[in-house]
Amino acid sequence: MELKAGERIDDLQRNGYQIIQNEGKFCFGMDAVLLSGFVKVKPGEQVLDLGTGTGIIPILLSAKTEAEHLTALEIQEESADMAKRSVELNRLADKISVVTGDIKEASKLFGKAVFDVVTTNPPYMNDKHGMKNPDLPKAIARHEVLCSLEDVIREASYVLKPNGRFYMVHRPFRLAEIFAVMQKYKLEPKAMRLVHPFADKEPNMVLIEGLKGGKSMIKIAPPLIVYKEPGVYTDEIYDVYGY
Repeated sequence: MELKAGERIDDLQRNGYQIIQNEGKFCFGMDAVLLSGFVKVKPGEQVLDLGTGTGIIPILLSAKTEAEHLTALEIQEESADMAKRSVELNRLADKISVVTGDIKEASKLFGKAVFDVVTTNPPYMNDKHGMKNPDLPKAIARHEVLCSLEDVIREASYVLKPNGRFYMVHRPFRLAEIFAVMQKYKLEPKAMRLVHPFADKEPNMVLIEGLKGGKSMIKIAPPLIVYKEPGVYTDEIYDVYGY
């Protein structure tokens, strides 16, 4: 596999899979890996990942689940190109399709009510939240430059089948907004898990499951602790990573 300037190949510790990344642009983080461990996919289901970046979530889900097919949507051509080459590198072209396109147009691109599961690790920050990275690819990945939280949730709802499942990783400080928008688009929050860097620290991530057309009832899972001491992951994190 030919690499472009600044690119490298990282080992994902799952099924021998690897991923092409460019540290100068954007690399996947722990949030994507934790989301892949939170998602539940039944055998034979169709999955869509909104804003896939370099394809980390579909590649991990192809190793962890028996999904029939995974579709990865990414608007940045450079990231989509890396995702496509990573799919080829892992010989997953029959399992994963990478599509270059806009999240805001997902239901037009794929049609409505066609997927069993939608996953997303969207930009966490809006214009009011912190400084934007001057590097555009990183800014697009972290701030709502090209799509809003509502765009992501609306399109996820549109493309999901009735009783389809929505999985997202986000920041706890936006939970009230997240739940309000999910319910607006008939994605009922059904499960939530807070992620804490240490047992005595506030959570800095939240994993959410929604059900298309579900009834009102949410299950709060035990907190997920990342580190038991500085530099040492908890056993559960090692398990999620597959070490």
